[in-house]
Amino acid sequence: MSDSMQYLTDEEIKNFADDLDENNNGSIDYWELEQKLDQVHEEIAPKAKPHHLHHESRPDEARHQFLRSIIGTREDKIPRAEFEKCVRTWEIPSLEHDRKKAKDEDDYLKQMSIWRRARAYWAVEGPQVMFMVLVVAFMLAFGIWQLVKYLTHPEYRPAFGWGVVVSKTCAGVLYPTFFFLILSMSRWFSTFLRRFYLISQFINWDLSQSFHIKMSIVALFFATLHAIGHLSGSFVFGSMPSRQENLAVIVGQDGVPRLYVSYVQSLPGWTGLTALALFYLLALMSMPKIRKWSYEVFQLGHLLMFPIIGLMMAHGTAGLLQWPMFGYWLAFPTLLVICERIWRIIMGFCHIHADLEILDDDTVAITAQIPAMRLWKYKAGQYVFVQVPQISWFQWHPFTVSTCNGKTMQVHIKADGDWTNQLQELAQRGTRTTIKIGLDGPFGAPAQRFYDFEYSMVFGAGIGITPFSGILTDLQTHELERSRSKEEHDDPSPYQDHRRIDFHWMVRDKNYLLWFSELLNEVSRAQNLDNSHLDIRIQTYVTQKRKAISTHVFRWLLEKHRTDAFPQSPITGLTNPTQFGRPDLQLIMEEHYQDMCKVLAERKEGEKGSMGRNADEVKVGIFFCGPPVIGLQLADRCRALTARGRQEKRKVEYHFMMEVFG
Repeated sequence: MSDSMQYLTDEEIKNFADDLDENNNGSIDYWELEQKLDQVHEEIAPKAKPHHLHHESRPDEARHQFLRSIIGTREDKIPRAEFEKCVRTWEIPSLEHDRKKAKDEDDYLKQMSIWRRARAYWAVEGPQVMFMVLVVAFMLAFGIWQLVKYLTHPEYRPAFGWGVVVSKTCAGVLYPTFFFLILSMSRWFSTFLRRFYLISQFINWDLSQSFHIKMSIVALFFATLHAIGHLSGSFVFGSMPSRQENLAVIVGQDGVPRLYVSYVQSLPGWTGLTALALFYLLALMSMPKIRKWSYEVFQLGHLLMFPIIGLMMAHGTAGLLQWPMFGYWLAFPTLLVICERIWRIIMGFCHIHADLEILDDDTVAITAQIPAMRLWKYKAGQYVFVQVPQISWFQWHPFTVSTCNGKTMQVHIKADGDWTNQLQELAQRGTRTTIKIGLDGPFGAPAQRFYDFEYSMVFGAGIGITPFSGILTDLQTHELERSRSKEEHDDPSPYQDHRRIDFHWMVRDKNYLLWFSELLNEVSRAQNLDNSHLDIRIQTYVTQKRKAISTHVFRWLLEKHRTDAFPQSPITGLTNPTQFGRPDLQLIMEEHYQDMCKVLAERKEGEKGSMGRNADEVKVGIFFCGPPVIGLQLADRCRALTARGRQEKRKVEYHFMMEVFG
């Protein structure tokens, strides 16, 4: 069991009072509190939002009400001893407590046995490692096959020298490399495979872009080495007079003598060199600086892949050294990508009307009605490509579906670039602007297994909070429909519709939460209004460290300050609780386990458990999306709690699963 919460120490309280008592008169003046609060606001919220106390829409009385409520007096001067006594009643976590939690986490990992650590690592990273091993195995297998072939067959090296061995070994590596490289560009293929949970654990779809870049670098390296092997090796040796007799064994007597320029001017020669040059041009146009400078140049540069693929297919058709197999490797992924691009062009002319609305200074929302003719069903957590012809006919940008109820779909877009800034300029503040958009998708349907468990815990980290909000909304809609169906069929089961989801979301800075705070608040409001048995518990954690004691104290006080007029947090804008510092995973998991034990005890009084399961059995799905160091702890704790349940003769099982939402 985790240690109890450690609140501000006497030393920290003294430092806090010293920080406030600027005139050093032995008392805390009210104006000193006001001044320090303003400084904290300037540090943690320099750009004031409507939920902040220092926003222009909030009168000074709100700030006075906050300060008077925490000091508990209307006096303008408070003796230091009395003030320090008051601070102790605030129950603010100590800075040392967060440091201790961080140390405990580090110690926890260090104390794990090698076997436990390996098992946890495999649960988090194993499937992805297997996928990369598979990819590398294909590359090595075909590379070694070509290496052995051109080393052992006696006719090749006497004719072309060492260059043919280098070139054909690289060609063997390039066969699967280009297959996976082009296949990683297919949105349809990845969306289809996401339907299968095991495959989605095997392939990390969040890293598809990173995988594509890595494969591109590998392909460019081996393609360059392939060209060097020919230009400085096989072409040189194959044009030597002394090699012509050996060359005739391969190309026939009609093919000799052959000059160096003949190799370059041949179909394999000029197609290979042209494809390599275009490949370098594509790589240059894909550089981050170019993409930031002009997204259209970036997108147009990727159109070069089609002539590159055509040239590579033609490159081996001469069958000079072996039958042409490169085209077979490229055929399937290329066909998929071509069909997708043609479909996107068609969608670029099939515009639909959408509402564009400004939510705040940084965020706009696009709300659209999905046409009935769309083949694919839109789901929360997916993403779509959006085109706005008023800005550009050529630019398509991916955005996650924030909410999707029936045929109504909404995406939230943060202004963070030229295109998004222009989109924000199209909107008129305070009103909804109707625009035309092109919509391609949906893609990336997450392989979610939330419906497989009546009790779920989700641990996520980072700024990818959009899919979670959509998933929560989808769960609410689904459970509300089940609840209504139960009422219509007069089902008396008290457990049938019960479902609990604990969301623990970790972000480094509160600003990552601000532009999605309203989405989460809508989920919280709907939770209070629906009549289903869906229990959603949202906890957010801001992990950014604050060394200044005053900043640490005031942000905790502001987080606790809620009024009927402003139920949102003055810090994050969220109605649900926000914690500062790392989550105490051990305490969270322990409390959840105790709750599940209570559920089992309650179920024994009934004949049947929820969703048709046994009354003496509870299965909990632990979904994780974030840094591996947290995943290792969760995977190990899941095994530990499951083993504990068996020892205590309680059928409580925790199933750890890596989830992908990108």
